[in-house]
Amino acid sequence: MAEVCVAGLGYIGLPTAAMLASQGHQVTGFDINAAAVASIKSGHPHFHEPDLQMLLSAALSTGRLKVQTDPVAADYFILAVPTPLVEGNKPDLSYVNAACDGIAPFLRVGSTVILESTSPVGTTERLCERIAAARPDLRVPRYMDVSGEFDIFVCHCPERILPGQMLRELVSNDRIIGGVTDACAQSGVALYETFVRSNLLVTDCRTAEFVKLIENASRDINIAFANELSMICDHLGIDVWDAINLANRHPRVKILQPGPGVGGHCIAVDPWFIVDSAPNLSRMIRVAREVNDRKPKSVVESVRALAKRFKRPIVSCYGLTYKADVDDLRESPALEIVHDLARTTNLNILVCEPHVRKLPPALESLSNVRLVGPDEARREADIVVFLVGHQQFRRLEANAFLNKVVVDTIGLLGGSHQRQRVIASNGLPVRTAADETEQRLSA
Repeated sequence: MAEVCVAGLGYIGLPTAAMLASQGHQVTGFDINAAAVASIKSGHPHFHEPDLQMLLSAALSTGRLKVQTDPVAADYFILAVPTPLVEGNKPDLSYVNAACDGIAPFLRVGSTVILESTSPVGTTERLCERIAAARPDLRVPRYMDVSGEFDIFVCHCPERILPGQMLRELVSNDRIIGGVTDACAQSGVALYETFVRSNLLVTDCRTAEFVKLIENASRDINIAFANELSMICDHLGIDVWDAINLANRHPRVKILQPGPGVGGHCIAVDPWFIVDSAPNLSRMIRVAREVNDRKPKSVVESVRALAKRFKRPIVSCYGLTYKADVDDLRESPALEIVHDLARTTNLNILVCEPHVRKLPPALESLSNVRLVGPDEARREADIVVFLVGHQQFRRLEANAFLNKVVVDTIGLLGGSHQRQRVIASNGLPVRTAADETEQRLSA
């Protein structure tokens, strides 16, 4: 078993550290967030993930997992830190660089550095340059140099786990291990094969970096097609859900479902890394990002248009997270929509989000926003906006919203059989609204 040091104890680093400890490795996880470290030390993850608390408690109780704010010497160093965007949709590698600088003094002959953070092509090689500058006493590998002798190994193994299913997917998903050299990749394989039960696919670090980016760009493009269809259908007065369902009856067509936009730490961010690396060659990827970034603004415009038909409208928004059945708010289009509505209008906003205990900082300071339960949200609302398809919401009775104006961005209330009470996302009724809705609008 190996000594492993994990840099970053967030959505990727903490489950990985706990999983490695469960397999008998001696793991030290470190993070600059002292509050998160304190919570983890007490056995409580600072985010919700099914079964993670149980795995974490077991790892801590055996002593195989330690958490702190500083790195230690180890056989393996896993960098699992954020790679967000800065102004102009440029990749921000400051966290990766800081983690690299933090572990550099603790590297020893035979250590392996594994970058799991999703990164632009070339990042792993730049880590090698950074380590070489910080540790001139170590021979650091160079990209595809098979003739040299090196003291450490460096590779890229992009994470592939989904919030809500992290622990299962850590074990069951294929992993790509891209080495700066083949020997670097094989050193990575030696660690991942101790807990991954699926395939370990070996390649070079540039290819591994690019594969993760194109996986998410592919999904972004397909979502953009569905979102663009939804806006076209609104313009033409067509039910997008019916149109897509009918089109998908073709044996070679599989159109995704539209939504209020695209969120999360991957799909909403990673395609921009490709655009930044090859701006003149990535036109489709750029347009898809622009379409999906535009969708939340389209929803806001629709709600504003509907609000003009009321004297003192109350808008209830169901969902804040970036996807269903998680507590993750990163890059959430639902949060963006609620924030824009509350900040730029005099609307009273009720938010129903069962996966948070309090409003996030972006909303808690706004006097016209309150966090409420689903029944109060329905009872008080003039306009209801469905933004996230949590299971709790899918159990709601559609008939309970008959006297509400509904903006259904996720198809929660179904297809054509719901047309009489669903308002399309451009604010126009798909078919003549029910009489009681009309009475309420004119009150």
